[in-house]
Amino acid sequence: MTKLTGTEFIQQFESYCPLWLAEEGDPVGLHIGTLNKPIERVMMTLDVRPEVVAEAIEKKVDLLIAKHPPIFRPVSRLTTDEPQQKMYADLLANQIAVYAAHTNMDIIDDGLNDWFCEALDIHVEDYLTKTHEIPFQKLAVYVPVASAQAMRQALAQAGAGEQENYQQTSFSTIGTGRFTPVEGAKPTIGQLNKEEQVQEAKIEVIFPEPLADIVLQAMYEAHPYETPAYDLFSLNNPPKTYGIGRVGELSQAIPLPSFLAKVKETFGLDGLRVVEPKEKLTTVKRVAICGGSGEKFYRDALKKQADVYITGDIYYHTAHDMQTAGLTAIDPGHYIEQLCKEKMVEKFNQWKQEKNWTVDFLISETSTNPFSFN
Repeated sequence: MTKLTGTEFIQQFESYCPLWLAEEGDPVGLHIGTLNKPIERVMMTLDVRPEVVAEAIEKKVDLLIAKHPPIFRPVSRLTTDEPQQKMYADLLANQIAVYAAHTNMDIIDDGLNDWFCEALDIHVEDYLTKTHEIPFQKLAVYVPVASAQAMRQALAQAGAGEQENYQQTSFSTIGTGRFTPVEGAKPTIGQLNKEEQVQEAKIEVIFPEPLADIVLQAMYEAHPYETPAYDLFSLNNPPKTYGIGRVGELSQAIPLPSFLAKVKETFGLDGLRVVEPKEKLTTVKRVAICGGSGEKFYRDALKKQADVYITGDIYYHTAHDMQTAGLTAIDPGHYIEQLCKEKMVEKFNQWKQEKNWTVDFLISETSTNPFSFN
């Protein structure tokens, strides 16, 4: 088994849930502490609240991964007389790092909104609202044939070569590389002032533009030459689009009361807030969903011809607008996002097995839901 550092774990996490997919201004990433340390216990939580921090301290957690950023707005003062501020001091005193993945977890493929659909047996067809349009770049790097496989692996681990439903895609050609090392060179192959010819592989991979620095760094680290030869191109291929929320269909239409009961049962809820227009919906087939506070996307649910839109924290006046527009909306609350705790830890344990890590992954047992039905 391999000892794991916080930096190594977050590198793996960000290859799945990259920071660049977060919406503009969303404070994702490391909030408190350092990742430059060994980690033995990682806990997944929806929120970072004083009760969660107390749980993390009791369980000797080294790293908290949170869906909701603990410092969402600037902190004007840090006084330990106030519980919310004291928890920051407690985290630092106990050397617990806190890392947040917020809207990027909502947007990624196989992310929170996909898990909602999976839980409700909704067959996903599309995202609800486009958030990103990411162009591609292509790297062509020249390496000795003996180093080609190691280079392909390093580039794939950095995220290059993912195309739709395929991973580790690349193209190689074999040719002759020629060079003459001169004074100051430290050649891996050849001698100073003597022309050298080497059978080399040209490896070509494509990747989303935001990964350029990571892919190039992986190339440099895997390349046996002190001065790698490579080309980097911007591509005119159609960009990859990402979006928040999901739209899909049930396998068959069901009565609205039955669907409401299904939502309550799936998320363990005692009640729902439902917005119904004057012409009441009778059956549900096509569903739009966006976890968290997604009321601003309701017009996209209408455009995508959803029968029902599920999202949390619907504002009073927005509910009026939904009614007027003829949209049935279901507000199950913000706390259904706790599903991320179980699903993320499943993914963490999968990485642990694949990479032979020595680390324990925990699900926070603290409820941070401020609401109850009486």
